[in-house]
Amino acid sequence: MSPTLEALSTGGQVGAVLPLLTAVVQRPAWSAKYKKAVAVVVSLVAGVFAVAAAGGWDQFQHSKLTMVTILGVLAASQTSYDLVWKPSKLAPMIESLTTKRTSHQAE
Repeated sequence: MSPTLEALSTGGQVGAVLPLLTAVVQRPAWSAKYKKAVAVVVSLVAGVFAVAAAGGWDQFQHSKLTMVTILGVLAASQTSYDLVWKPSKLAPMIESLTTKRTSHQAE
């Protein structure tokens, strides 16, 4: 497989499960705009880690492969959230389960 396809595959695999991890830190009360911003930042950070994990820190010398991986994570995370995790209600459920309840909310 070509290095570009390997980088895209790595990005796609990481991005497909990333919305579930992002749901742990997001809160149901946040605005859609704020949730999207958090998801994009988390995707970019995860993309950097995916590049490092796939090819080591030397991989960053190859800007094309680095960008393909990072953008692959971003695209896959947004797509999998919209097509799989949001309609299945799994990501919103994780958001609700990981939100701390105050004594006022528990009543």
